[in-house]
Amino acid sequence: MNAFVAFIHHIAFVIIMLILSAEMLTLKQPLTLASARKIQIYDAIYGSSAILILIIGALRVMYFEKGADYYMHSGPFIAKMILFIIVGLISIHPTVTFIKWGKSLKQGTVPTLTDAQNRKLRMIVHVELTLLALIILCAAMMAKGIGYFGS
Repeated sequence: MNAFVAFIHHIAFVIIMLILSAEMLTLKQPLTLASARKIQIYDAIYGSSAILILIIGALRVMYFEKGADYYMHSGPFIAKMILFIIVGLISIHPTVTFIKWGKSLKQGTVPTLTDAQNRKLRMIVHVELTLLALIILCAAMMAKGIGYFGS
């Protein structure tokens, strides 16, 4: 069971990385009705995957792995959680932007997105992907017991 839970946790993380990459590629193209709708779908999948990661991660910490006490003494685990929170916070701006597109899309018009707004969204996605890569580094460090400051 531990392996299956870990597998689901990792798959959800891979999905987030893929979805953000798809968002990035889609934002590089001129915005159309179809691409704006795709981005909204990508963002919904991103949010669902993030929630799944949190739920499965909490279950792994509490029930399927070494226990909460172990993880609370792991520098890489703490860094991983801080990075995940930062990613979540910076993802708010793109999500709000994509939600605001809903009215235009329902009316069949392409949402307005200035070059500056597009650059900002793409920069945020770049930062998210970079921080997620650092989360992978922290996970590798955790797996090797690096940065554990337990008793």
